Amino acid sequence: MTAISDSTLPQKPKWYAPATHLQWWLTWVYIIVGVIIMCSGFVFFINPYHIVPGGVYGAGIVLHSLFPSIQVGTFGWFFDVPLLTLSAIFLGAKIGSRTIFAAMMSPLVMNLLDWIAYPNAAAMKALDPTQLFGGVINMSEHLMLTTIIGAATIGLGCGLVVRQQATTGGTDIVAMFLQKYLNIRFSNGILICDAVVVLSGLLVFGLGLGHIDSGTSGPSWHLSFYSLIAIFVSSKTIAYVINGAQDDKLVFVVSNKPNEDFRQFILQTLDRSATRIKSSGLYTNDDKEMLFLVVSNKEIPAVKLKIQEVDPNAFVVVSDAHATYGEGWRPLPLPGEITAE
Repeated sequence: MTAISDSTLPQKPKWYAPATHLQWWLTWVYIIVGVIIMCSGFVFFINPYHIVPGGVYGAGIVLHSLFPSIQVGTFGWFFDVPLLTLSAIFLGAKIGSRTIFAAMMSPLVMNLLDWIAYPNAAAMKALDPTQLFGGVINMSEHLMLTTIIGAATIGLGCGLVVRQQATTGGTDIVAMFLQKYLNIRFSNGILICDAVVVLSGLLVFGLGLGHIDSGTSGPSWHLSFYSLIAIFVSSKTIAYVINGAQDDKLVFVVSNKPNEDFRQFILQTLDRSATRIKSSGLYTNDDKEMLFLVVSNKEIPAVKLKIQEVDPNAFVVVSDAHATYGEGWRPLPLPGEITAE
């Protein structure tokens, strides 16, 4: 038998990296892409129209109107640097390198996109949509459309970042302080922060307290309603990117006619399982059987037809499943993993 030395084996190319190393690089690529997409949503569809979608950059839009010489992205540094520092000191939070990178990169990318999109410093200060890429994507007459597109783009970018277990900093840190020191739920803290930002936008843009010099005709109180729409769309998009469609359904079937045909339908046709629960009617005291199963939304019609075939008098309850974990579904989240639930 001929001996085989390392030199006779196929050599891995220099660019080769193990799967774990590849995943590590892909994580950073996704964060960079997510930040660029998020900032594009702000620069091209949100900032020029004075829509304030809450958060740090919503506050930046408001402050830019008061201090037009400072770019919107720069205010991100003004907020994020002290907030990240305070969270590390007072909350004992372990700030990951991914979050620091995303939080510090976002203002830089936003300012760079501003510089690319506008022809001169005056247009950049005014955030004039008529001069955005020479007016090619001016959507001043389509505020609803630009709100939805911008919010969805922001949500897509943020969702990609959060999927890599990072955040872009901002109001979630303020919500942590409210939770710890004022005993306010985290979700309510986020709502309070966004409400304060939107109200500040109402004061500045709705009542004309800011520097209004763009495609808008003047103070516009209705912009606050577009801001609320932007918050809703972006939050739903983030949740969809992180958790998927979440269209699973809970099905409870109560029947006094146990049927092997229905059992085989679940196990073989649906390729799922279910939990069989022995029960009894409260009024009749008759023995019954309750089946508990989770199916996708598209499987519901077939389940209903089969139940109708097996027992037309069965009692059936179909409800939304907010999140489904376990074999055949998603794995349970790890400790400290970021979710949108």
